[in-house]
Amino acid sequence: MKKHKIGLFVPCYIDMFYPQVGIATLELLEKLGQDVVYPPKQTCCGQPLANSGSEQEALATYRNFVCNFRGFDYIVTPSGSCACHVRHHYAILEQTEDVKKVRETTCELCEFLTDILQIDDLKIRFPHKVGIHNSCHGLRGLGLASASELIQPRYSKLRRLLEKAEGIELVELDRNDECCGFGGTFSIFEPDVSVKMGKDRIDDHERNGVEIITAADMSCLMHLEGIIRRQKKTIQVKHIAEILNCNSL
Repeated sequence: MKKHKIGLFVPCYIDMFYPQVGIATLELLEKLGQDVVYPPKQTCCGQPLANSGSEQEALATYRNFVCNFRGFDYIVTPSGSCACHVRHHYAILEQTEDVKKVRETTCELCEFLTDILQIDDLKIRFPHKVGIHNSCHGLRGLGLASASELIQPRYSKLRRLLEKAEGIELVELDRNDECCGFGGTFSIFEPDVSVKMGKDRIDDHERNGVEIITAADMSCLMHLEGIIRRQKKTIQVKHIAEILNCNSL
């Protein structure tokens, strides 16, 4: 397996609320022989400002991201939405060589493992019934899985990484690529709709016997976890990095 110099980008909400996901990502990449560096001056990718209609105010954040990560072979993040934002929204910047390189080499964790490292079997054990939530940015922005509205062969990079885990049962959902309702600031401006969408997703997983909901975006899982806690349900959420990093055989 080829060794790459990796810049690890840990999104704001993971840094503040779910640091174990960032740690799991680091440990997993190091187990796979990668040279991983966490640039200490990194901040946000700028997505919250852009999503709120203030993208001009986010340009300094964009430039700071480029400055911090321009020296790496790849930038890897446990967030499909952040990776998608860098790849697409940084088009608003002057397209210098550094900007182009950062946009081209920023990867969500699962696509880095499948597309760059071409991982086929991580040799892990996870004896649980797992439902995969396909987050919108990862699904339609990065192509982490096939979208049901398109006529294309069915695939899922998350499923490819999980399906060989010992003891795992990947559960088929009734609506396997429906939005959870989070949508960043959408959940703030349209809370009733957002919560109803989240409840629908949880119901789908529960109806099909899922024990643990996983995804490549902790923001979606955070939204679902909030609803789960308020409803005092037993179903759990876990970022895919935590599953891929656990119980190595």
